[in-house]
This record gives sequence, structure tokens and C-alpha cells, in this order.
Amino acid sequence: MAIELHTEHGTVHISDEAIAVIAGSAAMECYGLVGMASRKQFKDGFAELIGRENLARGVEVNLENNQLSIHLYIIVSYGTKISEVAHNIQQKVKYVLTEVVGLEVAYVNISVQGVRVSS
Repeated sequence: MAIELHTEHGTVHISDEAIAVIAGSAAMECYGLVGMASRKQFKDGFAELIGRENLARGVEVNLENNQLSIHLYIIVSYGTKISEVAHNIQQKVKYVLTEVVGLEVAYVNISVQGVRVSS
């Protein structure tokens, strides 16, 4: 399902995959985030085999009743305050999708799937 934005110049269609890539890219800029946890391991594993980075990994996009919701599955760095990392990611993703892309976001859910200890 694509999202339609109506402007004075016409209509813009934005796919869920494009929104997921934008949200994933915005999240990856946040301190304390090590990576995204894959929800589709086969697809992401194949992308790794052929050397492609999947910025939509760990991102679910839902549009219900004209309300956009984003669900991120993340891996955080050991020693960081998880609640702060999650809050920063929520703010960053919502800001980027609202201010930069022009989409209204109802909420951004964060599920911490793991903690990575650096060696």
C-alpha cells in the first residue's frame, strides 16, 4: 500500500519500502544504535550475500485510518541507556518523516531485540 501526498503540482505516491528505508536511515544516525534486527531473515540474508545493505531491515510501516505508524526492531550498544536511545530514535524518525518528507506520523514503536557488547 502506498501513501499519497496531494500537492499543488500533482500527486506523489510513496511506497512502504521507501518510507521504511527513510525511517531506517534516520534511526541509524542515532547514538547508541548498533543495528536493526531483521524481521525477514531470508530476504535480508540474501541481500547480505550479494553485498547490498538493506536500510529497511527491522522496520515495519503501517497505515490504518489515515494514520502512519512505524515499528522499529533495534539492537543497542552495551552501556547505553536504552530508554534514552529509544526516545532519541522515536524523535529523529518522527521528525524526518514529518518535516523532511511531509508525512504525519501517529507513533513510532521501538522493540529492543538485543544488546551488542563491543570487543
